[in-house]
Amino acid sequence: MSNAQTAQNRYKADLREIRFLLFEQFGLGELLGKEPYASWGEDEVNMVLDESYKFSCDVLGPLNSVGDRVGCHIENGQAVTPPGFKEAWTKLYEAGWKSVGVKTEHGGQGAPMALSVAVEEFLSGANVAFAMYPGLTVGASEVIDHFGTPAQKELYLPRMFDGRWAGTMCLTEPAAGSDVGAARSTAKKLPNGKYSIKGTKLFISGGDNDFTENIIHLVLARVDGAPQGTKGLSLFIVGKMKTDASGAILGPNDVALGGLEHKMGINGSTTALLNFGENDQCEGELVGTVENLGMPQMFKMMNVARIGVGLQSVSVASAAFLNALEYSKERKQGPNIRNWKDANAPRVAIIEHPDVRRMLLDMKARVEGIRCLIVKLARHQDGFVVNQGKDDAAASYHLGQVDLLVPLVKAYGSDQSFRICETAIQVYGGVGYTKDYPAEQYCRDSKIFSIYEGTNHIQSMDLVGRKLGQNGGANLQAFLGDIGKFIAENASHPALGPSIKELQAAHEAVGMTAMRMLGWFQMGQMSMVPVVSTRFLEMMSELAVGWLLLVGASIAIEKTKGLADGEEGAKDRAFYAGKTLAAKYFAMNVLPGVKLKAEVLGREDTSSLDISDTAFATV
Repeated sequence: MSNAQTAQNRYKADLREIRFLLFEQFGLGELLGKEPYASWGEDEVNMVLDESYKFSCDVLGPLNSVGDRVGCHIENGQAVTPPGFKEAWTKLYEAGWKSVGVKTEHGGQGAPMALSVAVEEFLSGANVAFAMYPGLTVGASEVIDHFGTPAQKELYLPRMFDGRWAGTMCLTEPAAGSDVGAARSTAKKLPNGKYSIKGTKLFISGGDNDFTENIIHLVLARVDGAPQGTKGLSLFIVGKMKTDASGAILGPNDVALGGLEHKMGINGSTTALLNFGENDQCEGELVGTVENLGMPQMFKMMNVARIGVGLQSVSVASAAFLNALEYSKERKQGPNIRNWKDANAPRVAIIEHPDVRRMLLDMKARVEGIRCLIVKLARHQDGFVVNQGKDDAAASYHLGQVDLLVPLVKAYGSDQSFRICETAIQVYGGVGYTKDYPAEQYCRDSKIFSIYEGTNHIQSMDLVGRKLGQNGGANLQAFLGDIGKFIAENASHPALGPSIKELQAAHEAVGMTAMRMLGWFQMGQMSMVPVVSTRFLEMMSELAVGWLLLVGASIAIEKTKGLADGEEGAKDRAFYAGKTLAAKYFAMNVLPGVKLKAEVLGREDTSSLDISDTAFATV
């Protein structure tokens, strides 16, 4: 199949759903027109949604399958990206879609995060491999903005925010993997105040490209004499090219592209092995002025990246769902179940078959639930920004909820993304397994989401080991308190009553399990925690998703009461019915599993700890 045949947009998004979340469920309008979002109104938000979606479909979408099939390769030590990527990078920055959420002092548009995550969903959903390049650049620039010196900000930020220079994050090493503290990369201070950097990093997303004049790598390395482990790591700004203080390119900085990974998916992204200082000519500068702060500095970028993975997850899963939905309306196969004995009954669209409808509703509920979770996090971040320096209690509450939700967004979103894409293939049937339809690429692309930026088990250990106890446990109590308040206010809801009961049972199960794990910490049963942490993260995520979907359903039911007759009223009525039924489906089919998981977890089964290495298999 030629590139010309595959260069078509297959990306789809439901803008009505996104507008519902922003304006009807999460009240974005309450922030608009007020500092620091005084220049934003509902019209501006809607224009950005429309135009960024159009850009994603027109420019990035057609390159998605091309990037997958052509991939990246190396010529003369330089990565060559798929056809069209270089032009798309230029168009992206000319159109300003990577500056929507950037601060106005850096030339950005200063939009609320709730809007910028919607824009990012479009960009990632249309072409997730391409979107990784600018996404990592934003993350790296935010680290420099937060921790860098004034000179560093002046040199790097304008060029990274406008797309002249790209950025990466370089943590992983061949011998260390997720054990970042075992990093062997070194840094030796030079007479000029900079550092000689030496080491190898692998699995570096966007590690090289052919469309920017420079790439700013943020590299973790250990200064000579620094402590072992993570406490002895420092973070360095290491350019692919050396520059002077004005940003002029002086020449190569001894950063060599050692190879590109051959991957299951995201083939349009250069996942690189980079060698720093093979010729002892690689120079970097410390981020800020203090050594041994590399991990806290890098966690700033990691949090941004983990939220970004959640966005990638929902964007790809949503595209898979909407494409499968479209196919189910067009593909005719078999009679309606009511006519199954009639050999002469007409074939019907497969959306009429009960199991296909179940799969479609399951995908819809999970996609919309994960998106709810992300927008909820974004609104908390916006709430922190608005209240910072004005209302300390409110700012602390919002920031605490952001911290608590990050591992849920990353881990649950990415786990579910792969499963949703798998279900989409099942809706297609045999053709879904072929490259003639986009579902198989979505499935391959989505698998990496649960692995990079910290595997999902790492996310679960971050949740139970750090986040549950943060702020003396107040963040978790506030989270459970918000859900408990909704349950109390809606326990007798005429349409949602049975669903609220399931939410209440899940709420009690999560609270009880959190206390059980606290007991394990106190009694020294530490080995039980990593055995069940992934299950607990899933429980807490499903509780959050179930809650947010039911909040949306309660709003949808109220909105339906005021709808007028006619075509527009009918469209809105169908939309709100979809919101309500998706929430009910999740409550009745997924939330009961939270209670069951709590019961299983409470058995404290240690089989996986007791089995010997040799007992797994005799080979």
